[in-house]
Amino acid sequence: MLLDTPSLYFRAYYGVPESMTAPDGMPVNAVRGLIDMIATLVKAHSPTHLVAAMDADWRPAFRVAAIPSYKAHRVASGDEEEIPDTLAPQVPVIEQVLAAVGIASFGVEGYEADDVIGTLTATSAQPVEIVTGDRDLFQLVDDAKRRRVLYTVRGIRNLQTVDEAWVTAKYGIPGQAYADFATLRGDPSDGLPGVAGIGEKTAASLITRFGSLDALLAAVGDEGFPAGARNKLEAARDYLAVAPAVVKVAHDVPIPSVPFEVPAKPHDPEALVALADRYGLDSPLNRLLTVLGKG
Repeated sequence: MLLDTPSLYFRAYYGVPESMTAPDGMPVNAVRGLIDMIATLVKAHSPTHLVAAMDADWRPAFRVAAIPSYKAHRVASGDEEEIPDTLAPQVPVIEQVLAAVGIASFGVEGYEADDVIGTLTATSAQPVEIVTGDRDLFQLVDDAKRRRVLYTVRGIRNLQTVDEAWVTAKYGIPGQAYADFATLRGDPSDGLPGVAGIGEKTAASLITRFGSLDALLAAVGDEGFPAGARNKLEAARDYLAVAPAVVKVAHDVPIPSVPFEVPAKPHDPEALVALADRYGLDSPLNRLLTVLGKG
């Protein structure tokens, strides 16, 4: 099980009241919410291995160099992401808690959590379940290799299972074609413009007809190619030359050598007790440790 941790702690932050505070008054709603999410997931799905992927770089240079508008609307200043003032201090606490519990949690310099997940998915010999609220990771579903997404759009207790059939039913495209489809359509939430004049329906139609973005672009000059789409694609050649490398998650991130097994007991009990006392986390941590101990 691979957790898109930033997606989950943002969801926890907005889903749990800020009245959940540490003894010193610091909000810990995202911390508590994430701990309970992990407990719920482990209890319901019984993974043997668990990784909480983090953003070491939320806006990687290689993506910005290709498309400068990539996530530009989320920049607070410099390279800093605009996030709520009461969430930012909770992220280091989340990292400390995961480390003390013994759940593998890491980012890789120069990459997003999505890229860590993409690499672990591509290299796993086991079935993979990816927990996220981000549609970008739909590109990783693969029925033959038993890779699917547990989508949090309806909540952590009512996850939408996304496989190839679901992608096809939802978007009208081949089950493994989401990245190509998203490249054409664009994604305003990530600052990706897409091809001007080509919306979701046209993008789906083109990808379904030609099978992939590469095949589509190879056919643009062929007789019988839809004239309206041809002009729009030709006008977007520069964008289409660089966009796939931005949209597709990396599959070659250098992954640290750490144990991925679900821990049966805390890695650092003393640190965990100190964190529980300082931030008032006894109840959620006890729930998580109980679930982990039954694995």
